[in-house]
Order: sequence, then C-alpha cells, then structure tokens
Amino acid sequence: MNPIYIVDDEPAICEILESIFQDEGYSVLSFSSAETFLQKMEEQKPSLVLLDIWLPGIDGMQVLKTLRTQHEEVRVIMMSGHAGIDSAVVAMKEGAYDFLEKPLHLEALLDKVSCALTYKSKLTQTELPSDIRIETATYDDDLSSTGMVTLETTNRRQKTLQRNVVLQGTGLLSGRNTGIILSPLEENSGIIYQSLDGTNIPGVITFLENFVQSKNSQSFTANSTVLMNQGKRVRTVEHLMAVLSMMEIDNALIKVDEEIPNIDGSATDFCRLIADAGMVEQEAFAKKAVVQEKIGIGKEEMDTKHLYIEPSDTFSVTMRVNYPAPIFEQQFTFNPSLQSFEKEIAPARSFNTFENIDMAQKLGKVRGGYLNSHIILHEGKVINTELRYPDEFVRHKILDLIGDLYLLGYLVQGHIFANMTSHGYNQALVQKLYFAMSSPRV
Repeated sequence: MNPIYIVDDEPAICEILESIFQDEGYSVLSFSSAETFLQKMEEQKPSLVLLDIWLPGIDGMQVLKTLRTQHEEVRVIMMSGHAGIDSAVVAMKEGAYDFLEKPLHLEALLDKVSCALTYKSKLTQTELPSDIRIETATYDDDLSSTGMVTLETTNRRQKTLQRNVVLQGTGLLSGRNTGIILSPLEENSGIIYQSLDGTNIPGVITFLENFVQSKNSQSFTANSTVLMNQGKRVRTVEHLMAVLSMMEIDNALIKVDEEIPNIDGSATDFCRLIADAGMVEQEAFAKKAVVQEKIGIGKEEMDTKHLYIEPSDTFSVTMRVNYPAPIFEQQFTFNPSLQSFEKEIAPARSFNTFENIDMAQKLGKVRGGYLNSHIILHEGKVINTELRYPDEFVRHKILDLIGDLYLLGYLVQGHIFANMTSHGYNQALVQKLYFAMSSPRV
C-alpha cells in the first residue's frame, strides 16, 4: 500500500498523526506546505491524503481542486479546526471523500481512514435514501362505507396554550430568517395557521396544497407538508403538528410568515416552546377518531411502499425503512402511552443525501436551510454530525407521520404500520381516514 500523506502546517499535528498511523501499521509522510506536497505527488501517489484547509501559500481548497483535476482517483479527507458544516459541504462539492474537525478524535480518525482505504464502489443517486425527493401516492377509493372510522367523545378536556410564545429560526426551504407566534384559541377551533395579512389556514387535510375534493382524482405528491388557503401558504408544518398532537393541544393559533422555522431538523424546540407556553384545559371534551376497520395505501409487500392502520385499543406506529449504508434496515414501534415522545421521537432529525441537497440547491428548490438542519449522508456515511440514536432515521420518519396524521383534525386510535413511506403516502392515508370518518372536521 502506498503511504498516507498528511498536509498540515502545524508540526505537532503532523507528529501526532505520523505516530498514530505508524502504530497502526501504515506508511506515512507529512508535508508542511501545499507546494512540497504537490511536488511529491508527481513522484509517488499516496493511498490517501489528509489535507488541512488552512495552509500558507496555496490553501487546502485550492489543492483539493488541483487533485480532482490531475489525480481524480486519490481520496482526500479534509481537516480544519476553524470551519463548520458550510466548509464541509463545500469540500464535498469539490470532491473530498470526508471531513474531520480538529481537535481530531482518535476513534473517528481511524474509522474514517479505514473506510476511505477500503471503500470500493460508489452508490448511484437513485440508490440513496432521500428526504427531499417528491413521493407520490395515489388515492385509491376502496372504502366500503363511511363509519370505518368513528368520531367519539373522550373523557379528556380540550387543551390550548396558556400564553403567547415566539420562536425564530431559519426556513428549511427558503433558507431565510422566519418565525412563529403561538397563541391560545377558543375550544372547538382546532389548529389554525394565520398568514401575516390575517388569512386563516386550518391545519386539516382539506387545506393541503393542491388538495382535490374529488376522491378518485386525488394524487399526493409531496416532500413536505404544505397548507394553503386563498393563495396563502404555510410550509413544513409536519414537525410542529407532531408536537401539537403528542402534547394534546386541540386548539391553537400559529401566526407565520409562510414557512415554519426549522432549528436543527427535529421537533425538540417545538416541545420546549409549548412547555414554555403552558397548557390549560377548556370546558369542552376532546374527540378522537377511532379506527374500526383496516384502511391502507399501497400493496403490502416488504419491497414496496405501503401504509395501513388497523383497529387497536391505543395509538401506536410501527415504521420500517431499508436504505443503503449507513442506514440499512431499521424498524421502530412507538406508543405514546408507553414511551416518551419528547425523548424517543422529537429529537430525531431530518436526513438527506449530499447529492440530493446539492441538486435541489442548483435547481433553486431549497436554500441554505438544509445545511444545518439535516443529517447529511455521503458515500455510505454521515458527514456532518453524530447520530442521536443508532436508528435516528426511522424515528424521524415516525415524527413526520405523526405530524401528517394530525391533519385529520383529531387524535387517532389505531395501530399504523408504515413501510418505506413518507409525506405522499402519509397524506393519502389521512384523506382515506377523513372520508371514512362519520363526521369529519371541515
């Protein structure tokens, strides 16, 4: 094996890395400048390059561009102690294999080096998991009758917020600063979004963007959940809706400038926001949608997307995904009567591939909001963060599903099984539940 080359102007870093790699049995050479490194490249190609971004003279990014032009087959791991995710993303766009932040952690360093040296094939874009790509699910009207879902009064009082609260952040799709104001609302009002000009947008399935009242012609094409009324939209409501559902907020007004802010791709900040607002019980009793017969979308085979809900004494969700590395097959069941939503589901973040995000940005479909609010995957690994759970990906899919389900307008009693699905299938199932319900909210 050819030696590992280290390019860093800090002698201490070079000495430490040389010692580590020699102890692991690797041959290694270090260089304090880009110029001496590039000269050596013409004599002997390395098996791997660890390249610091900040170098005197020619900087690391310039060196990376040169390598991609003249030595495309050489894998490069970029290093920096003064850069964040933006620098990592730029490095990946320029062709770096991976990115390491200083101070370097031994276990992570050796793991990334081992992966880089043994990596053989490159996944194509179509094989990679996606949380950006549009998922289409067609509504198929196979319901025998209404009444397959009954609307029943519970012994729980309706709840709203105790006071107004504000949250500011970045729009996931727009990348611009945005915010929301959550306010109390009178009983039997439901969840209402309100644009800056005062237009109310109810948080129910019939106000979904592009919703078609004709059941037989409805097709759900979605990569997020967008509500619309009188030409006004509110985008990416799913995470907030999930929290409102699990914290049993029946009535609330959310003032928003088109897009719900996204802090880190999870629902944790919304949990804190509602806890800060406090909750109060109201006079009216809450209702729930009780599933009486199995209702589904898609063909129930393990290699195809499908989603169904069946009768149960409680609400629960079982989600299964099966994607290439680093996700693989994951399955998780969540029951809020047995598990904590705030601990088990809310912290799970959105995820996507570097390739999909890059393409969406080039097409103008998304802005910089994705960089700090997603787990970013590239060539079989997570490149920008540490996972909060080993199965964080499937837990986030459950978060999205719970949020979309609250578009029914009521909490649901039933067990959901979802296989490889996202917003398109979620929304198609909610419409089925809506038309199967004995007296839906309108």
